[in-house]
Amino acid sequence: MQCLVAGVVIGLCAMHAGWWRDGLRRTEATWTLAWSASLAGVSLVNGLAGAVPPGAATSGLLFARHVLIGAAITLSLPAVRAFTGARGIRWLVVGVSTWYAAGAVLWLSTDLVYAHRIVDGLPQYGPLAPAASLLPLLVVAVYVMRAVRGMTLTIVGAVVVVTGTVSTMLLVLSAVPPPSAFTELLMGVWALPLVLGLQVVAAARIGAVRREGDRRAAMRDALASVSNAAWLAKTPEQILERACDEARSLLADPSIEGTLRPLARHRFITEFYSVAGRTLDADEAAFLRDLARMVSGSAERQALTTRLRRAAYTDSLTDLHNRHALDRYLAAALEKANVERSRVAVLFCDLDGFKLANDRHGHEWGDSLLVLVAGHLHAVLGPDAYVARHGGDEFVAVVERAPDAAALRALARRIRDEFESPGDDVVRTALTVGISVWSPGDIVDPSALVREADLAMLEGKRSHVGVAMYDARLRARVTAVTTARRDLEAGVRDGQIIAHFQPLTDALTLEVVGLEVLARWRRDGRLRRPADWLPMAEDSGLIVEIGRQMFAAARRGMERFDLPVAVNVAARQLDEPDFVAHVEEAWGTTDWDRLTIEVTESALLYDAAHVRASLATLVDRGVRIALDDFGTGYNSLSRLGELPLHVLKIDRTFVHDIGTTEGAAVLRAILALAEAHGLEVVAEGVERAEELTALVEMGVATVQGHMLGRPAANLPVRGRRPRAVPRPTRPTLFESLPSVLVRS
Repeated sequence: MQCLVAGVVIGLCAMHAGWWRDGLRRTEATWTLAWSASLAGVSLVNGLAGAVPPGAATSGLLFARHVLIGAAITLSLPAVRAFTGARGIRWLVVGVSTWYAAGAVLWLSTDLVYAHRIVDGLPQYGPLAPAASLLPLLVVAVYVMRAVRGMTLTIVGAVVVVTGTVSTMLLVLSAVPPPSAFTELLMGVWALPLVLGLQVVAAARIGAVRREGDRRAAMRDALASVSNAAWLAKTPEQILERACDEARSLLADPSIEGTLRPLARHRFITEFYSVAGRTLDADEAAFLRDLARMVSGSAERQALTTRLRRAAYTDSLTDLHNRHALDRYLAAALEKANVERSRVAVLFCDLDGFKLANDRHGHEWGDSLLVLVAGHLHAVLGPDAYVARHGGDEFVAVVERAPDAAALRALARRIRDEFESPGDDVVRTALTVGISVWSPGDIVDPSALVREADLAMLEGKRSHVGVAMYDARLRARVTAVTTARRDLEAGVRDGQIIAHFQPLTDALTLEVVGLEVLARWRRDGRLRRPADWLPMAEDSGLIVEIGRQMFAAARRGMERFDLPVAVNVAARQLDEPDFVAHVEEAWGTTDWDRLTIEVTESALLYDAAHVRASLATLVDRGVRIALDDFGTGYNSLSRLGELPLHVLKIDRTFVHDIGTTEGAAVLRAILALAEAHGLEVVAEGVERAEELTALVEMGVATVQGHMLGRPAANLPVRGRRPRAVPRPTRPTLFESLPSVLVRS
């Protein structure tokens, strides 16, 4: 029976070890495990003492039992303290341990505790044996009574108290002399009631561990459920309500409520509380704190998502929709109109002269003007109208179920006429409005609809009417321009841009002294007028590539005809940062002195420093610079002394007026200006013999015109000799040179 009790206690130790591993109330589990192990040792030694024959082994086992009983009684002190939280145990443990240590010494060295003999199978004890066993037990009993005093006794606690009392009484009775078979029996079974009590404690604690583990798992599941629901909830209030439901269900308290309050910098704070005033344990309080942090974090995430979505689809300055939002809305509006068979109109509004006004008044004034435009559009179109800032000073309004063209023009006219620009500028900024309409049956293309409204707005600016609609007439013109630009791109790519040469002629000898290279577009076997495609080439930037091709053609013409050549350079070409590199790539690195670059006065309106640096670099290599169409541009007189010029080319309008007094005076002034700056003069557009004679009399050395040679792919020949030329006071060019020299 003793060995059976020992096995039961060892199994109890295994249960206590499981309790200890779970980590719940580990201090109680530690001391209870140690106490149970000592009781198991007592039972095991008792069993072995009854199984071995009397002798030295029996005495050793009896001594071991005495030591283990002392250890069990000593370990009961920290075990009781772990369960009750009582104080003042240190000196009691030291005293009891010392007492049992002294008894063990007396046991081994004297007969006062153990008489060292066995009579009739019963061990004989000394006179101090009861005191050695019972006095520490009395001290422990007093400590236990003081520790449990005033505590609420649970069922488990009552079982432990009862079994502990029974075990104590049995131990006391087993120590009452004289030794007998009954006392030996009590000495073997006294620990059994206490073992049963500890079994109940272990089972209760393990059950509590499992319940606490299940509860914590339920709390984790509840937090995960709220976290998953937070991704689907549309508002923070929905998340809060879901969290309250989980807390009420888990804590079995229907009075749980929660609050969600916003803080500064888009933060939130959440609190949960029991309206009924329930006291929460540590795990419950931690669960509610985790739940509150999760709700606050979800609310902050939703607020951040809302701000990001607003920033992605809202203009921060005017608080209007931006281009991305416009694209989405217009696509949905067109799909809806396609189902309803209704019309959709787009009004594209642009501020005239905004850049100039913004530079004059500052960016803050410009921002306030844009905000004013946004408010004006809402005031005219209504607060429910869809208005977006397309970018810069451009605004787009979408009109669903659009009325007829006349009503749309009237609406656009109201937008333009009712806008009042702030400030006291003489020329006020105004709104130009372009209109495009989508009708059922048209292709659903939001970007094309906005682009058509943009083109209509540009037409309104070009025509200065302020309001224009993208109708059939404008569509045809845009289509024609688009087709022409596409054809021009193909022509530049396929080598359809060819070079024609027009002669520069000596005014006295009529000898060809140079060639001007002119770009011509040959398509489908005929030449296109330069006025039909050159402006388009400049606007599209194709003039840069055309210019490179003309420089290469000029190089070939110079080598073929052995004459200096002049190449026209557009303002767009001269504005290129690598203009000099382009010229060198096309012309080569030699014979720079046989190249003249003709720039128009409009090119001088570009960045003066950049233009001056590019021209100076070419001049340093030997290139001559000619100012073309002199007198028809702007700011040319102030630039004559700044730019490295060599030649002035008098525009044909002044040559044609040479027969009048005023025209002759203007020409003389230009010649005097050129002489003052040391510039050569070339007169353009010479068409009549009278013009040629007058220019010779004024001292113009070089002339150019259709009478002297039209542009051609080969070396041009001067036109027919005039039949009669008025005889000047000095010998005319025909008298001084009887034959015409034409170099070939």
